[in-house]
Amino acid sequence: MTDALDLALAQKVLAAQPFSNLLGARLVAFGNGAATLELDIRDDLRQQNGFLHGGVLAYAADNTLTFAAGTVVGARLLTAGFTIDYLRPAGGTLLRAHAQVVRAGRSRVVCRCDLSVLDGTGKETLCAVAQGTIAVPEPARGPESVK
Repeated sequence: MTDALDLALAQKVLAAQPFSNLLGARLVAFGNGAATLELDIRDDLRQQNGFLHGGVLAYAADNTLTFAAGTVVGARLLTAGFTIDYLRPAGGTLLRAHAQVVRAGRSRVVCRCDLSVLDGTGKETLCAVAQGTIAVPEPARGPESVK
């Protein structure tokens, strides 16, 4: 791994993402093949029935899966794809996404993510699960290396 990250640097990477700032996402844990992202559930993030919008859950899964992969292979990553299963409507006051690396290869990292909501008493309820594949792109080649 050439681009070693720690929690403080990973938080700077998150802070550089305008959409993450719009949502108010916070990276609260990062390291050893895992990452945890949290965001406060606000009324403007809910859908018409009062639950957290599925797109917000998908954002949290995507970003947390990628940050977890970054703990083992560095900062240069791209999401190759992910699936999400919504288990129950997401109510509550806080969304917590926790992702962990399942397998890290040279060019792909597979991660799994649990998405839970916490209510005002701190009770945590699992509302979605996701699995994703994160690509580790090859370094860009300069014109001198092309023959």
